[in-house]
Amino acid sequence: MSKNEFVATPSHHFAYNADELPDNPPCCIWLTGLSGAGKSTIAAALHFELSQLGQRVVILDGDVLRSGLNKNLGFSREDRAESVRRAAEAANLMMSAGLTVIVALISPFRDDREKAMNVCPTGSFIEVYVNTDLETCEHRDPKNLYKKARQGLIPEFTGIDSPYEPPLAPHINLSTDGQTPLQSAQKIIDFLAARNI
Repeated sequence: MSKNEFVATPSHHFAYNADELPDNPPCCIWLTGLSGAGKSTIAAALHFELSQLGQRVVILDGDVLRSGLNKNLGFSREDRAESVRRAAEAANLMMSAGLTVIVALISPFRDDREKAMNVCPTGSFIEVYVNTDLETCEHRDPKNLYKKARQGLIPEFTGIDSPYEPPLAPHINLSTDGQTPLQSAQKIIDFLAARNI
């Protein structure tokens, strides 16, 4: 591997020559929503579509971050804030290398998301609310997290005994009801294209 190549997270590999400048300005697409809302699935679809368009893209997924960068963090209010801060700082570093960054993170508190936005260059932070209601998320529950939370096995679980504060004015509000991940990804792409991002 040459010194000009860059390789991303284990789950989303890519490489590029750092001497090649991107045609599009880098941005941070921040997907927020409840567990099971569809953030990771939409992020994967968006990653694929943007890559097909020639963009250099990386995903920072909450579950992956928890197994590595945020391994030492719990679910207290302070730890949740630190989790968001680390993700924002990592995204900012990647943007400085010319990458479009997709963050898929519950990030339940508005003030933490606002701080994340302020870490990124002005105009580069796109807040996407994956707007899936609690009932639907509980029905999906692919990892049985809601079931465990209802049984008291997972304390401070967002949406059950810890609040989720929806964005008041997200750049994009995605309802996943009757909409495929690819359609959701396309809405984000259309938003970016309309703003020459």
